[in-house]
Amino acid sequence: MDQSARYADLSLKEEDLIKGDKHILVAYHMQPAAGYGYLETAAHIAAESSTGTNVEVCTTDEFTKGVDALVYFIDEAKGVMKVAYPIDLFDRNIIDGRTMLVSFLTLCIGNNQGQGDVKCLKMHDFYVPWSMLRLFDGPAMNIADMWDILGRPRVDGGYIAGTIIKPKLGLRPEPFAKAAYQFWLGGDFIKNDEPQGNQVFCPAKKVYPLVYDAMKRAMDETGQAKLFSANITADDHYEMLARADFILETFGPDANKVAFLVDGYVGGPGMVTTARRQYPNQFLHYHRAGHGAVTSPSALRGYSAFVLSKMSRLQGASGIHVGTMGYGKMEGGKDDRNIAYMIERDSADGPYYHQEWHGMKATTPIISGGMNALRLPGFFENLGHGNVINTSGGGSYGHIDSPAAGAISLRQSYECWKSGADPIEFAKEHKEFARAFESFPQDADKIFPGWREKLGVHK
Repeated sequence: MDQSARYADLSLKEEDLIKGDKHILVAYHMQPAAGYGYLETAAHIAAESSTGTNVEVCTTDEFTKGVDALVYFIDEAKGVMKVAYPIDLFDRNIIDGRTMLVSFLTLCIGNNQGQGDVKCLKMHDFYVPWSMLRLFDGPAMNIADMWDILGRPRVDGGYIAGTIIKPKLGLRPEPFAKAAYQFWLGGDFIKNDEPQGNQVFCPAKKVYPLVYDAMKRAMDETGQAKLFSANITADDHYEMLARADFILETFGPDANKVAFLVDGYVGGPGMVTTARRQYPNQFLHYHRAGHGAVTSPSALRGYSAFVLSKMSRLQGASGIHVGTMGYGKMEGGKDDRNIAYMIERDSADGPYYHQEWHGMKATTPIISGGMNALRLPGFFENLGHGNVINTSGGGSYGHIDSPAAGAISLRQSYECWKSGADPIEFAKEHKEFARAFESFPQDADKIFPGWREKLGVHK
């Protein structure tokens, strides 16, 4: 059934829709299945994700037609379609009248991903009007609060050197805590890796007290504050809260130095929002484990990594992993810096829409995946700043001298870039950074050819 007469209006102007403040706008990449027309399929998508059915029904009235989603733009050659969703379509909380990301996903991703007339459909951008933006929680904490704990300025406080305890699985409590202590002697921030939680060989109620003891000893020895991101992910929200409460009780007077890590993609929006609302005084660390199943550039359905990150800010994530922009081991390229710009700025351009955030707190970019001190200068140059949290596992524990030296090399890498120094010359005066060249020789050969002669390394 061709529903384009009802669910498409190509005369609508995007600027008017934005000015009207009554629609969420969504840009998709879409290709219809063989034998189906482009506009016909686009209209079916709008119908399926709003008020439509596959047959005419007697219960439809004029009010129902007033909240139809409408296709307002198509470009068949580029495979782009845009849909305007009236904000009244989206679910609101009973308890406080606020809105929820689950409803956005249910409508704008929902059943339309499984339509038989759709060959591929992927969301690449969306626009949220002020009338809806103000109904999302947004972040309660972000990197500025971590800078505050670390004794830095709340504006442009700079790079936070972090790591992930490696191996991600297989350590018992004592070695785990020892690894944390070794890094904290030089670095700022440690996070659980995404599967670390309450394994039988490393029970939470044994390992977290040991980690806190390691944190206190490292703070005493260095005179510097330290930060820990604890994984509270669980299927059951009550289990998640039990983990969080135990962690806060364990860290006691230093609970402000604890972030809560939530596997937000596999756990879902409900888990993120529960953590955001129950623990507004903790940094909410959104780990996106599993996201590549739908966000990978090779995936023909789902939504992009850009969309995932933008949604995380609406939900209230304090920080989210945004990839390594082609400088680490993860998928992505230099242009992925636009993901960071969208979540950290108050006014930013996406692939299809400009978004004003109207003062909503920023979400912090977290950089992870194959990074080390040699890769960071190029990364910072591409991004244009170093106000990020970087969790380098191998980049710390793979340093030839020690995890602490690895952490120091990461910070020195930031200092090198910020000062505009030549990395080879900088290395001659900074031992830990210099030793990173020997620690990661393959990267050194690729990024800094001729480094051995310049640094006097002959092996």
